[in-house]
Amino acid sequence: MPGILLAIGWFTLLLWLLRRTRLLRLAPGLSPSMAGWLFALKALAGTAVWAVYTYAYPDRGTADIFKYFDDSRVMHEALWTRPGDYLRMLFGIGNDTPWFTDTYYSRMNHWVRRWDSGLHNDAHTMIRFNAVLRLVSFGHYHVHTVFAAAISTWGSLAFYRALAARTHQLRRGLLFSVFLWPSVLFWSSGVLKECLLMAGLGYLLFATIGSWRPEARWLRPIVIAGCVALLLLVKVYVLFCLIPPMIAFQWCRWRPDHAIKKYSAVLVAVIGGAMLVGAFVPRADVLYILAMKQQDFIGLTREVPTGSAVVLPVLEPRLISFMANAPHALVNAFLSPFKVLGRGPLAGMGALESLLLVVLPLLALWKRRAWRAMDTAALLFALSFIMLLALLIGWTVPVVGALVRYRVPMLPFVGWLACLIVDPERLPASIRKLLN
Repeated sequence: MPGILLAIGWFTLLLWLLRRTRLLRLAPGLSPSMAGWLFALKALAGTAVWAVYTYAYPDRGTADIFKYFDDSRVMHEALWTRPGDYLRMLFGIGNDTPWFTDTYYSRMNHWVRRWDSGLHNDAHTMIRFNAVLRLVSFGHYHVHTVFAAAISTWGSLAFYRALAARTHQLRRGLLFSVFLWPSVLFWSSGVLKECLLMAGLGYLLFATIGSWRPEARWLRPIVIAGCVALLLLVKVYVLFCLIPPMIAFQWCRWRPDHAIKKYSAVLVAVIGGAMLVGAFVPRADVLYILAMKQQDFIGLTREVPTGSAVVLPVLEPRLISFMANAPHALVNAFLSPFKVLGRGPLAGMGALESLLLVVLPLLALWKRRAWRAMDTAALLFALSFIMLLALLIGWTVPVVGALVRYRVPMLPFVGWLACLIVDPERLPASIRKLLN
């Protein structure tokens, strides 16, 4: 009961702060009361995540929401016995020594990954995140849920405001796309990496393609640097998929003509540059990193059997291997949830989203506006990010349950893409009224 009361208290305070945020003042079609209801909905969704991992999948040792929370207790306890050790572990300064391994990390179950290719371990980020929240939660898990929901809500507001600046119609449809995809609502509301992902992605988009107040321009580079750092710590692959479209979009902002050529040139240049760097710096070889990531996943499925594993063609760290497996990767990213349909509500949710991922753009094309009336730069931004992310996760993720979570940042862009393509005047009046 004390934990519930503490969570309610924090929810009330965060709700009061949310309703007064500057993000709402220039966010068209979004009132403070609506933002409050969205926060409440996310808090409920975060509680649903807790319920699923408490009652439906009760193995606490493999549940992402609990395993990092439990490990964070070890780090938090160091604050009261050896504060210097706590700060070193928190900021990653001089903490890679036998002392820290024997005293702290050996008592954690997930600080060291069983399958580790040497890439950044984002489990450290989540353990540190939970250790910080313990300062205000006093070890009550539901307080962590409230803060995760608040972080995700603020990030989604920034996300919506950034895309709304390029979407002059169907603002409510855009609102649905950013907030109400089932997987986005569910996974980004719990104490998971996705809540931090939505914050980093939302504010990065807001600072780069959104409308920014002239008197606060000095803050923009600070926000961009902070968001890039957060995405590097949480979901670096999302940042890598975002960089080429973002560069091309800024180029189109500077010179609006020939958008398709600009996007094609940037994609070729970035991919070619990555290949060139990999040839001289093996540790930065993107193809090798992706091939190792796939092997990490395959090794994990062998170690921890799952009911939603699928067979992937084994990648070799050569461009021809990736190109040959690209069609299979796209099918895996967009359609693999149909393979596990009927294995529970989460599987059904993933299959429903897969259907929408295909049908929604097709319906938008059916009722499309004239090509010359489309925002080509924004359209290509969304399409490029969707395809890059779909290829990346389709190549490397052999577990449908994990793949559905990996698709979370892609889903709002699919809705945005549909809003950019469709002509509202060609929609039935009832649907147009609902989405406008």
